[in-house]
Amino acid sequence: MEKIRLEIIGMSYSQSQSGAYALILGEHNGKRRLPIIIGGFEAQAIAIELEKIKTPRPLTHDLFKSFSEAFHIVLTEVVINKFSEGVFYARLICSDGAEEKEIDSRTSDAIALALRFNCPVFTYEHILAAAGIQMEEESETPPAIDQKEEPDNETRNKYAGLSLEELEEMLRIAVNNEEYENASQIRDEINKRK
Repeated sequence: MEKIRLEIIGMSYSQSQSGAYALILGEHNGKRRLPIIIGGFEAQAIAIELEKIKTPRPLTHDLFKSFSEAFHIVLTEVVINKFSEGVFYARLICSDGAEEKEIDSRTSDAIALALRFNCPVFTYEHILAAAGIQMEEESETPPAIDQKEEPDNETRNKYAGLSLEELEEMLRIAVNNEEYENASQIRDEINKRK
């Protein structure tokens, strides 16, 4: 079966499932999108790597990468190989230079690792046909990708009286304390002001 390369298009808060996020993968040089619902922790692991946020201690996926590299194992690709009853399944294709192994993985973990190993993500035509969304010609990205849930009044008011410098210091402290959800809210407030 021929593999189809995917790229991360974006991630947004899922309006349909509380505490979940929609990870949007797009067909490389194509118009189909594959929306995958993932949990908050997995979304955080992906977002931290996408935004190149440095954490004071390694997170689980960073530890996995360090562990693999210590034993000369490289993640060469990720394949989303199955879609059944609304659930996506993935395989990690790993190599030690002499032998290649396939390891079963949750799709969200596989994507988080693919980002850290800088390796490609693939799927198959039958998965895109079953779960993909065809984008219209005039629209290159799905409307929900760049939209974030509007912060509530309490969050908005919490940062209203703070200067940009104060917010940047709060962001540094939140990251150092591994309070990533708080850090993402502060980062969003900083980005709104720039």
